[in-house]
Amino acid sequence: MKKILGLDLGVGSIGWALVNEAEFENEHSSIIKLGIRVNPLTIDETINFEKGKSITTNADRTLKRSMRRNLHRYKLRRENLVQVLKKCGIINDDTILAENSNYSTFETYRLRAKAVNEKISLHEFARVLLMINKKRGYKSSRKAKSTDEGQLLDGMDVAIKLYEENLTPGQLCLQILKSGKKRLPEFYRSDLMNELNKIWDFQSKFYPDILIDDFKKQLEGKGKNDASKNFLGRFGIYTADLKGLNKRTELFQLRSHAPSKQLTLEEVALVISEVNGNIHSSSGYLGDISDRSKELYFKKITVGQYLIQKLDENPHFSLKNKVFYRQDYLDEFERIWETQAKHHPILTPELKSEIRDIIIFYQRRLKSQKGLISFCEFESEIIEIEENGKKRKVTIGNRVCPRSSPLFQEFKIWQTLNNVKISSGKEHWERDLDEDEKLMLAEELKFRDQLVDKDVIKMLFPGRQDISINFKKLDGNKTISALYNVYAKIIEMSGHDEVDFSKTTFSKVHDYVQKVFNGLGFNTQILNFDFEGDQMDPDKHELYRLWHLLYSYEGDSSKTGNEGLINAISRRYGFDKEYAAMIANVVFQDDHGSLSAKAIQKILPFLKSGYAFAGRKEGKLKESACEEAGYKHSIDSLTKHENEQKELLPKLEILPKNSLRNPVVEKILNQMVNVINAIIDEYGKPDEVRIELARELKRSAKERESMTSNINKSNIEHERIRSLLINEFGLRHVSRNDIIRYKLYEELEFTVNKTLYSNTYIPREKLFSHEFDIDHIIPQSRLFDDSFSNKTIELKDVNIKKGNQTAIDFVLQEYGEQELGQYHARLDNMLKNGKISPVKYKKLKMKGSEIPQDFIQRDIRDTQYIAKKAKAMLETIVRSVVSTTGSITDRLRQDWQLIDVMKELNWQKYDKLGLTEVFENEEGHQIRRIKDWTKRNDHRHHAMDALTVAFTKRSHIQYLNNLNARSDKSSSIYGIEAKELDRNEKGKLLFKPPIPVKEFRAEAKSNLESILVSIKAKNKVMTNNVNKIRKHGGHESVVQLTPRGQLHNETIYGSRLEYVTKTEKVNAGFDMEKIQSVANKKYREALMKRLEQFENDPKLAFTGKNSITKNPVWIDDMRTISVPEKVKLATLENMYTIRKEISKDLKIEKVVDKKIRKILQERLDKYQGDANKAFSNLNFDPIWLNEEKGISIKRVTISGVSNAVALRARKDHLGNKIMDEQGLSLPVDFVSTSNNHHVAIFKDGNGNLQEHVVSFFEVVERVRQDLPVIDKHFNEDEGWQFLFSMKQNEYFVFPNEQTGFNPIDKDLLDENNYPAISQNLFRVQKISTKNYMFNHHLETKAVDGEMLKNKKQLVDITFKSIRTPANLEGIVKIRINHIGKIISVGEY
Repeated sequence: MKKILGLDLGVGSIGWALVNEAEFENEHSSIIKLGIRVNPLTIDETINFEKGKSITTNADRTLKRSMRRNLHRYKLRRENLVQVLKKCGIINDDTILAENSNYSTFETYRLRAKAVNEKISLHEFARVLLMINKKRGYKSSRKAKSTDEGQLLDGMDVAIKLYEENLTPGQLCLQILKSGKKRLPEFYRSDLMNELNKIWDFQSKFYPDILIDDFKKQLEGKGKNDASKNFLGRFGIYTADLKGLNKRTELFQLRSHAPSKQLTLEEVALVISEVNGNIHSSSGYLGDISDRSKELYFKKITVGQYLIQKLDENPHFSLKNKVFYRQDYLDEFERIWETQAKHHPILTPELKSEIRDIIIFYQRRLKSQKGLISFCEFESEIIEIEENGKKRKVTIGNRVCPRSSPLFQEFKIWQTLNNVKISSGKEHWERDLDEDEKLMLAEELKFRDQLVDKDVIKMLFPGRQDISINFKKLDGNKTISALYNVYAKIIEMSGHDEVDFSKTTFSKVHDYVQKVFNGLGFNTQILNFDFEGDQMDPDKHELYRLWHLLYSYEGDSSKTGNEGLINAISRRYGFDKEYAAMIANVVFQDDHGSLSAKAIQKILPFLKSGYAFAGRKEGKLKESACEEAGYKHSIDSLTKHENEQKELLPKLEILPKNSLRNPVVEKILNQMVNVINAIIDEYGKPDEVRIELARELKRSAKERESMTSNINKSNIEHERIRSLLINEFGLRHVSRNDIIRYKLYEELEFTVNKTLYSNTYIPREKLFSHEFDIDHIIPQSRLFDDSFSNKTIELKDVNIKKGNQTAIDFVLQEYGEQELGQYHARLDNMLKNGKISPVKYKKLKMKGSEIPQDFIQRDIRDTQYIAKKAKAMLETIVRSVVSTTGSITDRLRQDWQLIDVMKELNWQKYDKLGLTEVFENEEGHQIRRIKDWTKRNDHRHHAMDALTVAFTKRSHIQYLNNLNARSDKSSSIYGIEAKELDRNEKGKLLFKPPIPVKEFRAEAKSNLESILVSIKAKNKVMTNNVNKIRKHGGHESVVQLTPRGQLHNETIYGSRLEYVTKTEKVNAGFDMEKIQSVANKKYREALMKRLEQFENDPKLAFTGKNSITKNPVWIDDMRTISVPEKVKLATLENMYTIRKEISKDLKIEKVVDKKIRKILQERLDKYQGDANKAFSNLNFDPIWLNEEKGISIKRVTISGVSNAVALRARKDHLGNKIMDEQGLSLPVDFVSTSNNHHVAIFKDGNGNLQEHVVSFFEVVERVRQDLPVIDKHFNEDEGWQFLFSMKQNEYFVFPNEQTGFNPIDKDLLDENNYPAISQNLFRVQKISTKNYMFNHHLETKAVDGEMLKNKKQLVDITFKSIRTPANLEGIVKIRINHIGKIISVGEY
């Protein structure tokens, strides 16, 4: 008997099943225990992981922390600057460093501009320095550039030439081209804008109806192609088609004529689109910086002078993001200091150096991130060290090398080539590449980005149409490819003929480039990277050194950030500076591979000798390059004896924090560790682990992204078809099979809805009749493939005739050679027109004799990072780990009749509520279903899958992956069929169940009914983080408490007092204070009079016989008018507001200011209520508050939340606290602490349940003050007694009046009571004041507004919505461990 652990490992859950599997005839398999552990990920974590995004779970927090650090560093610089200024006597403690008088707005800006040429006082000089310290300018980092930011320019020489010779960029380009040069300069955006304005103004004289201001605005921000489309879409004007031999020169000829000569409309469209495209590519953050810097140069002004000019022109000019180069600020600093030093001897060169270089403009080097790079699995080891008296494990050794390394690129090429298989469908053979073919492809891939399969086949087998390879594309050396692309541009710009490297071989390309470079005097050693023979050390290659220089260069203090790099390239390799600049702009991918350079150097020679990287299993084990290099690639490379002798760990070890590249994967695997270790503690170690990974976990990031996109598209498409089938076909219940049938029908539209085999027309009305059936192209008896690409629609009779044959075999046998030719023609046309996929085309043309024994595309992706890591971890505790797939699990679950178990478990409770139905399908069968329910609504489906996985043997997997070998009675597959499968009464082959079916189903149900779902609760409030601070002579460790969550919402609110009105029924709560808030004066006076009559006791005054309805409160003496039952209250309350930019999403009714609200409403009415048009493009079409003064509305104050906490006290511009009339500080910067941590439930002195809701913000403060998280003594002086607390994901067992179940009377620790407990076990989903939402522990779907509104019948079944503490009477809190066992009852 073997103890087997089955795991269904998903992104957010782990289903597990521990079973005994019989090995001998006298043994009987059984189920030991089933369970589920839920590991809830955040929405962002789940979406990012499924989309293949590499963003970390804390990326947003990291970004915010970076902003806080930058602010902190600025404050430190300011503090240091103030201290130095005080120390040298420029200022003292009484010096006011802010604008502090009437009419002083922009005073410091004026002083800053004045200081360049005139004397200012020392304390004014100090204010100027403090202002420069605030914004120090943009310092380029070569590795931090983004294409979205635009282009950074330092082309002042070009701008000067345009200015002095009164040229446009187009005219200058024409001059350059006519002089024989081909390299054109980059231009400042302002120069391009000037050219566009000149062209537009001149040409609009001839075409005033087209070149209008409105159309010019429409073209703003558009690229070349979009601008062309706008000309065509709005006016029907095509851009001119240039037909000359030299189109480039012809284009610039038109551009040079455009500002002064009339062009045709088509030529105008072409020229304007071209210039507009140039402007678009030069736009962005960096483009703006370059333009502003150019303006300083031409006007010979400083940054401060530029800013004050703009403010003088328009006092409302926004200075936000008006950034300049760091060098521009340095130049300004120099000019100001030199001027003021003439008047103030205290301003010495030493002081200047200290303030400039050590304080204001000091910038530390970026911290090395090498510590985050993974270690090489072959050239590293784990050792144990002792630190601060504690032992811990650390990894030492070589780290993985960059992917862009020429060494790694060559390694990837050879690794791929050794896995390429070529096959001939015509001659029925398949083989690996031979040595000559590999060398030929490797030679070409050296300088190409990639080779697609068609090019590979064309290169190896010219003229052959029947050859295919198992790769869609082969990646080349992307690094050398990027360099050769630049070399091609350099050759062209140097006056040589234009060359297209993609149309010739590498040897010809290399020889040509070498010849040109020799003629130009460039170093040609950078053209080669031959890693073999005596050249095994990559550092000896000049190309490798060039790559390393480009990859590692981080930037310098020049404006563009790479002046030093350009000089180094020019000096080392002989390039002219303009060509060196082109090479310097090559930026390589910055991610890393999986092996170190040292390991690659050892493995690569064996890859080149034909060894596969890890060996391949094809009949016999092929050689492994890893083994030949002295490495053990995986457990699979161990011999049977080595595996049996391997020392196993008693338990799995937790992965250290941040040990994996993906934190989501780390979280999933650590939950697996916790679950398995708990199982080992409770039931002992299993003999074998069998695991199925969710499809998201088996795929790479790219594949997950593609899969998510395809699923989203499929969902949209399926909804379209579902709606169509209901509305047009009258189907009441649309099944998945119905949708597939219709998709296959649509696929045949190209054949006029005729079937592929018999060419029979399918009438639309008969699509869902018994006459037509879905056929498997390659029968499932020969290929375990139920995918869409293996299906088509055919007459049912034809399908029966086809039987066990492939499509093409059947067509030939049934209809003959002539019809076979037409069949081929139909398929060829469908493929050519994209109506069927290449995969389906291949299956439709595959003969039975051509089905390889391993044709199925296996889903077992042990090579993927996550799967490989999970398997490697499990192999440390057991000797055998078997991976299976979802499709195999589905087949076994079906054969073992476990399909409907989940529905049967849920049927009774939904049937009682009338949420079930029975309908007749197309075949006349009675089908039972639960409305709006699938098995995925119940967490237990993971345990059911795990149970199937646990009983999945290697032989099951082997059989299903090699179905086509069944016909060979001597094969092992035939032997498996004889042992593991039986035919049912209809003659269908089914896998034998591990336990007789009825017994198996009953045992499975029994175990599923007793499952208590375990979920990860968030118990930690703070963690002790050890921060290491680098100091002279070493590091200092500081222990710091860090909150484990968001303290408050990000939004910062302002505050204002507002009257809030509400209507309330007069009752016992109307004491003196509340009556004072009654809006109507007469009502207020009458109610106060009644209250005084009963000695200010509101209970006596307004309830019982004195209630308003029984004993009216009269207003007049005649007793004709009384106070109504409900009165309006008006209270002055704090309203917290927020500033928001005007956008289409703005809710005008929330705008606080009435005047602005009116202006915005008028603007909306002007555009017929279209907010998208009314509130967009506000820079060009402003909303004026005062047009005469140039004041526009861009941001408005809107009402936010009603409850908030102040972060700090209000201060004036001098930093002094502002006090109110009572001498108390005024709060400011309010935040909403809406994320509640827990609610504590108490019993008051009258026996009533009361609540105390506590935010996470408050809990963190309690922990910091070393107080307990839960204040059990809250209101103890008023007689309150603590009962229990409720946090998110905590479990409570509820009493059930209908069944008589009472948790107080049950022994909740007794596992025999689990089935009854399971029915009444609920999880805390959400808590707020007098609003507690509970979800049933088996439910996967969270309670939302739609459920509360439309599915009220599910209350107390799938969820509970409790609005008062009184309804919590009788519930019992429990704690469940990782494997679903109750370990404590009551508060813990």
